[in-house]
Amino acid sequence: MLTAILNSLRTGVVTSAYPATPAKPPERFRGAPEVRPGAQVDLLPSPSVCPTGAIGGGSTAAYSIDLGRCVFCGRCAEGAPDRGVELGRQVELASRRRESLMLQVASDADGRATAATAPPAAGQVAGQIRRVLGRSLALRHLDSGSCNACDWELTALLNPVYDVRRLGVDFVASPRHADGLMVTGPVTRNLATAVRRTYEAVPEPRLVIAVGACACSGGIAGQSYASAGGVAEALPVDVFIPGCPPRPEAIIFGILLAVGRVDERRALFAAASPPVL
Repeated sequence: MLTAILNSLRTGVVTSAYPATPAKPPERFRGAPEVRPGAQVDLLPSPSVCPTGAIGGGSTAAYSIDLGRCVFCGRCAEGAPDRGVELGRQVELASRRRESLMLQVASDADGRATAATAPPAAGQVAGQIRRVLGRSLALRHLDSGSCNACDWELTALLNPVYDVRRLGVDFVASPRHADGLMVTGPVTRNLATAVRRTYEAVPEPRLVIAVGACACSGGIAGQSYASAGGVAEALPVDVFIPGCPPRPEAIIFGILLAVGRVDERRALFAAASPPVL
């Protein structure tokens, strides 16, 4: 807040330049876990340290980190300086495929961890997405049982610092006026019917963006008698945005990733619809 005030006094502008310029998270930002290059496999953290079960396997051949389930708590990166995992600073982690959020770790002949499979959205499409700024997108926010952390980050998108409306993106009050849904929360059983009806009220071609670890995988709650375990268990999801909660820049990246998805949906819908005579 103090930085924003100082910037406004100096330049009169507080709005972030993202996505035209790369995101600059603060120094204390805790990003997604990353396997350190050349780290010994036996120094990788045990799956038991993860409170959400995001670390799978534990053996050399089956070690994995599920960023869709990870809450970025940092417990896997605690310990000795030569630990096998460190927290990164990347915010552009959103992906159109749930499996792309799974980091697979292998080892070489010397027992060192090889590079994990990173979400393709981060480096491969960032430049392309930053050029897609002239297209509008109307979204309806749907809380399906979240703790409200992700909801606060969505609210931040409308403040003068992030001002998502400058990108042609706006939040609307009715699903009938929306191009798609931004869903937070794991979809509690009591809200499952409301989630489905809200989705059906969005005109075709519609899309769904899952925001946060709970929406991606169920998060801390997981799947149980009271939780569906993620939005994909109830609706077809087009973009997954990991994090607990994801930073506003991460959400903006996910929204812009969805813009291309909207164009694809509209083209398919137009091709499938009979001409009006």
